[in-house]
Amino acid sequence: QVCAQLCRRPCYCPWVPPRCPRGSPLVLDGCGCCKICARRLGEPCDFLHVCDQSQGLVCDYSSASAGTGGTCNFEDDEEGCEVNGRVYRDGEVFQPSCKMRCQCLDGGFNCIPLCQEDVRLPTPDCPFPRRVEIPGKCCPEWICEAQDQHLLRDARAVSPLLPFPCQEWGTEWSACSATCGVGFATRVTNQNRYCRLETQRRLCMVRACPAPPAAFAAVS
Repeated sequence: QVCAQLCRRPCYCPWVPPRCPRGSPLVLDGCGCCKICARRLGEPCDFLHVCDQSQGLVCDYSSASAGTGGTCNFEDDEEGCEVNGRVYRDGEVFQPSCKMRCQCLDGGFNCIPLCQEDVRLPTPDCPFPRRVEIPGKCCPEWICEAQDQHLLRDARAVSPLLPFPCQEWGTEWSACSATCGVGFATRVTNQNRYCRLETQRRLCMVRACPAPPAAFAAVS
């Protein structure tokens, strides 16, 4: 009955099919006549404007009043999440990029990085470590930059300001190396002229050391 009221025969469709938003495929309308953009999760729907069945969506009329349309939802009412125009089922694991893996949970999603965020400190065999993007590889890798390249780059610097934005990073100062008297504390930071990781030291003193006991004169 609904089909007889809304569907006209023969079909009259526009010459140019509609341009759908990302993640919404072209499908036939409820009458099976014209191509339309499938409705996505949470979008309104009705007999003509169908939901994206490839994502497991159906038109849910449970919360709609009489005579009005429904809302696209999963058929079994389980929650999902939408990322970059694609709908994932609850519990589904996916990778939006090669650098992270995510899981859809209760309508949201949690992600963990797949690339290590380690810090490589300067060493005698690698005094100038630098992290760079490698063509054909997803995660950046550490390389050892030659010292002459650093000297040349430093010699060309005519201003203390870097030509690129430098995101400051540093660890907390370590505990003092001496429990009494003068010692030193260390930290690793890039807060310097060339935005380069380096180990910094500063003097520290927790408390003064007690005076040594006076030597007793030998009894003759």
